[in-house]
Amino acid sequence: MGRLFGTDGVRGLANESLSPELAMRVAGAAAQVLSRGKKRPVAVVGRDPRASGEMLEAAVTAGLTATGVDVLSVGVLPTPAVAYLTGLYDACFGVMISASHNPMPDNGIKIFAAGGHKLDDAVEQRIEALITDGTTVRPTGAGIGRVRGDYTVEGTHERYVEHLLESTGENLSGLTVVVDCAHGAAAEVAPQVYREAGATVIAINAEPNGLNINDGCGSTHLDAVRAAVLANGADLGVALDGDADRCLAVDAAGEVVDGDKIMAVLALAMRESGELVEDTLVATVMSNLGLHIAMREAGIRVLTAAVGDRYVLEELRRGGFSLGGEQSGHVVFPRYGTTGDGVLTGLRLMARMAQTGRGLGELASVMSTVPQVLVNVKVSDKAAVAAAPEVRDAVAEAERMLGESGRVLLRPSGTEQLVRVMVEATDPAQARQLADDLAKQVAAV
Repeated sequence: MGRLFGTDGVRGLANESLSPELAMRVAGAAAQVLSRGKKRPVAVVGRDPRASGEMLEAAVTAGLTATGVDVLSVGVLPTPAVAYLTGLYDACFGVMISASHNPMPDNGIKIFAAGGHKLDDAVEQRIEALITDGTTVRPTGAGIGRVRGDYTVEGTHERYVEHLLESTGENLSGLTVVVDCAHGAAAEVAPQVYREAGATVIAINAEPNGLNINDGCGSTHLDAVRAAVLANGADLGVALDGDADRCLAVDAAGEVVDGDKIMAVLALAMRESGELVEDTLVATVMSNLGLHIAMREAGIRVLTAAVGDRYVLEELRRGGFSLGGEQSGHVVFPRYGTTGDGVLTGLRLMARMAQTGRGLGELASVMSTVPQVLVNVKVSDKAAVAAAPEVRDAVAEAERMLGESGRVLLRPSGTEQLVRVMVEATDPAQARQLADDLAKQVAAV
């Protein structure tokens, strides 16, 4: 068996590579590793609305209860809600069944440790080892886990809504927002939160039927939210993904505001309010050079982590910092959550607009995006290619040519035999030429 865990849990084609049998084994192994030696461990289990989630939730629940774990089933809720409730209920761990922004046929299993924190590599390896060797603990009689009914779905939903509203005291009356719910896990929560905060809300793609999640909508397909903003004269649009752990935005003119620009806006807001610990923002190596330039000019330090919000979270926890995220729209506020939260990110953006009386386009103009070219090169051994002396020399030469006007990033893919070549430069033609030259050098190794 190859590596099961990717950058965000176990993911695959539901009922094929991610079968109910595998889901049971993953759940049982996670239970043995994460139960903290408790006689009656408890796990929170939630899912997004894709059809296969019903099947996989049943399998996960069977795997957990067969290992002696009681299950708190919270139904369809965003990933950050499951992480929050895992901490709120002092559960040993939490399980979210979702493939995030992936198409409907895919699904995934995300596991949170106690407190709602993502697992580190060592814990994932222990879980995989148990799955591989087939070792299981199977209590009988009263030792079998139960699906507990002392928390209702409505109750958990409301707790999460209250938690989000407590993150900002700004009244959003006067703002009109289009929220694209991607027919996903936040189809009820997101419109409710924004309305209760005072905004006028136009919800689109908010009717999940199990088959339409992420289908031409949400954060990976922005045409719908852009069109709705323009048609309704809205102040902004917020586009969530299927499990609402990230969002992108569009301003009143329909211009895209990506995760980097969102972080720039929020970092300045938090620095002004004294919330930005050590005037530091945590981003990933894929964040645009323009973010680094804008933050440097504002006196804010940018620390970079590996790609994946879990690595952003590790850096945030290590330094005690208060804001981090990714260009893709995962934004993390450790004070309010242990993972990216798209609904919360949209709420904080609107709070900044209400506080300043400025439009999102004006706020986002603090950052200018540096032209970026990304080329994916198929290789036979990504690690060997990335470490090859001739490739390193080619990268060094490209960096010398760019000087302070750009940067080069060569990164092996986390899941495929690919090497990703990224070049940023103020001159788009130079960025394209250097990226193509480096890609040829990588392919030739």
